[in-house]
Amino acid sequence: MLISMATAVLNANAQNISYPETVKIPYKIDIHGYKYDDNYQWLEDKNDVKVKEWSHKQHDFTMDFIGKLKDIPGLREELKSYYDRDYRSAPFFHGKREFFYSKKKGEQHNTLYTIIDGKEIRIFSPMDLDNTGLSSYGTEAIVFNKDGEKVAIGLQYKGNEISDFRIYNTRTGQAGTEVIKGLRSFSWAKDENYAYITLRNQEMIDKQTPLPIYKHKLGADRKDDTFLFAPKDAKNWSLVYDADDADYTFYSDGDFYSRTIHLQKIGSSEKIEIFSSKEFNAEPYIKDGKLFVMTNENAPNFKIMTAPLDKPQHENWKEFIAEKKDAVLETYAFTSTYVITQEKEDVLSKIKCYDKNGKFLKNIDLPEFGDVASMSYNKDQDCLFISLSTYTAPSKLYKLDGKTLTWKMVWQDNPPIKTDGIESKMVKFKSKDGTMIPMFIVHKKGIKLDGNNPTLIYGYGGFNISMQPSFLGDVASFVNRGGVYAVACLRGGNEYGENWHKEGMLKKKQNVFDDFIAGAEYLIKEKYTNPSKLACSGRSNGGLLVGAVITQRPELYKASICGVALLDMLRYHKFLIARYWIPEYGDPDKKEDYDYINTYSPYHNVKQNSVYPATLVTAGENDSRVDALHAKKFAAALQAVPNQKNPILLFVDFDAGHGSGGSGQSVEKRVETKYTEWKFLMNNLGMGN
Repeated sequence: MLISMATAVLNANAQNISYPETVKIPYKIDIHGYKYDDNYQWLEDKNDVKVKEWSHKQHDFTMDFIGKLKDIPGLREELKSYYDRDYRSAPFFHGKREFFYSKKKGEQHNTLYTIIDGKEIRIFSPMDLDNTGLSSYGTEAIVFNKDGEKVAIGLQYKGNEISDFRIYNTRTGQAGTEVIKGLRSFSWAKDENYAYITLRNQEMIDKQTPLPIYKHKLGADRKDDTFLFAPKDAKNWSLVYDADDADYTFYSDGDFYSRTIHLQKIGSSEKIEIFSSKEFNAEPYIKDGKLFVMTNENAPNFKIMTAPLDKPQHENWKEFIAEKKDAVLETYAFTSTYVITQEKEDVLSKIKCYDKNGKFLKNIDLPEFGDVASMSYNKDQDCLFISLSTYTAPSKLYKLDGKTLTWKMVWQDNPPIKTDGIESKMVKFKSKDGTMIPMFIVHKKGIKLDGNNPTLIYGYGGFNISMQPSFLGDVASFVNRGGVYAVACLRGGNEYGENWHKEGMLKKKQNVFDDFIAGAEYLIKEKYTNPSKLACSGRSNGGLLVGAVITQRPELYKASICGVALLDMLRYHKFLIARYWIPEYGDPDKKEDYDYINTYSPYHNVKQNSVYPATLVTAGENDSRVDALHAKKFAAALQAVPNQKNPILLFVDFDAGHGSGGSGQSVEKRVETKYTEWKFLMNNLGMGN
């Protein structure tokens, strides 16, 4: 249907905000017994000239509107000093080699370095190949070989998550002549003459083609690559990789929460199935001639199983470290002497020690207060590198000796952010069904609980991802100006294991929204804030959360930022790589799934008699995970509500994908984007003075 055939409707609200013109073109939907008009389905075609024009007009309107709000004194300077500064990352090790990233003030991307005989050797920066700055390191696209002498680096363009790989000599920074184009991932084969490559290009993304895996001989013609396998459905993802410490290859296939794994001895044609489940996940590892598997099979908090390599089949598995009812196993590592685990107890992660037979020995006290953010083992040094995080202290990296279990600080960031006047705590509140939900609250010391503090509540609640303490970063600018920052640990995450996750997915997704709403009500009840001073924000699945709660309880919030979100949940699975999300949300092509998704899909629950909070809806035009159509349709629908008195603004980054901050953004653009978001929030919460 042509736009010229439709009636143009100019959206304006009670404040006489003259939005760019948005036409309604009713598209008749008739599915599973539901009949309705989708007035903005025409916005789904990002290649249509009129959609492009509309998107740019909306974005320009947003920038002009926010530009006229009161500036926040000193904020832009604070953001620039944080994002545009001399920075050197924590060191990391491959084999006996040490590496780090560095970025000087004014530079756009991190540069990879190594240290040899005390001398810093520059290896690579994305700017070496693209001086526009629009190319950046791809997702999981810096892959070192075993001894660290070579590294495969993949670059993506404008955040599209399609990487072209080159192999670099890490002693000289010299690149090989081969460019392996159009990949999702790269994994070195055992002999390092070959690589396992997963293909991805824009056509595959658009047509939702399952991604095939090939074995590629480095330097050879791609037409001679050996096809290994591909998932049957684009909602599944697959892996092929060689074990680090044994001559075996793993073949793994499944969706987010199920897995089938085969094991093949290198040089043999026989593949042995060692695990297959449509309900449980498993991650195999080979050490000291034995198979170890971390799995949630009948163990929602995870356990470790083991089997001899000559009898690796599932029926031969024996328990190595049992599941705990009060702790979630997150990862583990073998040192020369012990087995060290990272386990989460009541949201916070800790370190524990076992012997080589899986017998618990002791808890390992951390060198200082903090949450364990990551843990990795280096065999050559026989040590674990463990990072600690809190809301008020920059990230720190410690080394834990694998034999003596003694600590040594290795690195600490030193950003120009003041947090000495800030404190944090964890509280618990009761959700709608009585479940107790944890929440972190961060604010200035000496806060007055008078119900009048500007407050931002943030959440995610999905995909088995936990919300755990991390340094405030630019959020400190909000808190230091009197803001209260709350992070809700919602069901759907992994704070308390797989059962906690299951309570917030599929037909129980509403629990996530109820938890978040209850968190907002707690902040009001406990006199932190009131609805005229409360904002909410979230990104990706957290953006869906924001869309759902502002359509269900619009009176509870003064403002919201809905970032790179799935919002048309009845059609989400039809675009880009979103079939991956079906195990989490359900399949709208099935009536039983459509029925419950329809109850919360934000786009479909915009009511014409409601008044919604001031909302900034953001999108990345090159996002391969969440199509920008969601933000566009949702913003259009909210702008068209007759009595909508608060601004509904669409921000589209035309040079970015899904990643936070926007892949390929210059430092200046990142600062301006952050400033735009904070300026919008602070003005709506009465902080623009």
